[in-house]
Amino acid sequence: MSVKMQKGTRFFVMAALLLLLAAGNASAHSSSSMMSQTAGTEIATPALGGYDPVAYFEEGRPVPGNGFHTATHKGATYLFANEEHQKLFAANPDNYAPQYGGYCAYGVAVGKKFFSDPHRWKIVGGKLYLNLDKNIQDKWHEDISGYIAKADSNWMDIEHKNPADL
Repeated sequence: MSVKMQKGTRFFVMAALLLLLAAGNASAHSSSSMMSQTAGTEIATPALGGYDPVAYFEEGRPVPGNGFHTATHKGATYLFANEEHQKLFAANPDNYAPQYGGYCAYGVAVGKKFFSDPHRWKIVGGKLYLNLDKNIQDKWHEDISGYIAKADSNWMDIEHKNPADL
């Protein structure tokens, strides 16, 4: 009986080893496949919440962009409603990109980085400014030039800081 137990035990050990080898090989294949699909890929939220920055200037209103027309500028990915807007942006992105990386203009004026609402915007001096919400935008409108001056000064200090650290 001890011989049968040894044969049964050996069979079980061999079967377990084969299963482990097969699982390891499948796992290695999955990992390399996953790495090749994700290597060099960035996952990020589109700038301006996916709205077309050129549309603010050309159409006077926020217009959703789409994934067929994109451009990257200063690390941000912008979406455009059409190819013409994409080309205009590519020719001179600084003319169309929102000020302060798209953060709320009032927030930057007070030394913070608040997210902005693409529907709370204004073009001042040929530049696109966004704000957090209607109440903040109303406050910003009380002294636009003063808040822009403060924000321009603050932006040099906070541009590369994490919003949570401010």
